[in-house]
Amino acid sequence: MRIDIITVSPELIKSPFEYSIIKRAIDKNLVEIHFHDLRKYALNDYGKIDDYQFGGGAGMVLMIEPIDKCISKLKAQRNYDEIIYLTPDAPTLNQQMANTLSLTENILILCGHYKGVDQRVRELLITKEISIGDYVLSGGELGAAVLCDAIIRLIPGVLGDESSALTDSFQDNLLSPPVYTRPAEYKGLEVPKILLSGNFPKIDEWRNEQALERTKKIRPDLLED
Repeated sequence: MRIDIITVSPELIKSPFEYSIIKRAIDKNLVEIHFHDLRKYALNDYGKIDDYQFGGGAGMVLMIEPIDKCISKLKAQRNYDEIIYLTPDAPTLNQQMANTLSLTENILILCGHYKGVDQRVRELLITKEISIGDYVLSGGELGAAVLCDAIIRLIPGVLGDESSALTDSFQDNLLSPPVYTRPAEYKGLEVPKILLSGNFPKIDEWRNEQALERTKKIRPDLLED
């Protein structure tokens, strides 16, 4: 998989890709990450990529011309399965969305900044819009890192045990059951005896029951479907 990320602040987003699981995926050539500085497509030598809103109002807006130049150059080099814009006023990222995107070959992500992008960018250039939650960040870079992490960990070979991702929360519209490790007792709190029994069919049954109970208690909305 190849992921291209267009950003006003490349240095802000690079560090999440230099450690842990994502770095191992890159080192194993399972994924390529390429960053593109939008200012290289600026309209003048001063790096102009934004302007005031028509109609007045606070906050600067990223202009369509630099974005169009950057995306057009990248599209001339390869076909993209999705061109994604990260914005709070979009459908919220979920596990099913991450599963689908993990099966693609080429993704292009545009990080917004300031007050956002000219609406015509969204109408002419973007194929998919994603939010990571009902709140606003200073830019789309952190959201892009979240999206990439959610996708990359699902690529076969990235995790040491591929079945691990299949038991994550939300894969089957349930939250994960509680997990335990050594010691078996700590400050009076004991690991459930079923987990120490070695009876794996019963353990699976217990985990399914716990997942259902936790979902009913914490996120009943997941069971509505």
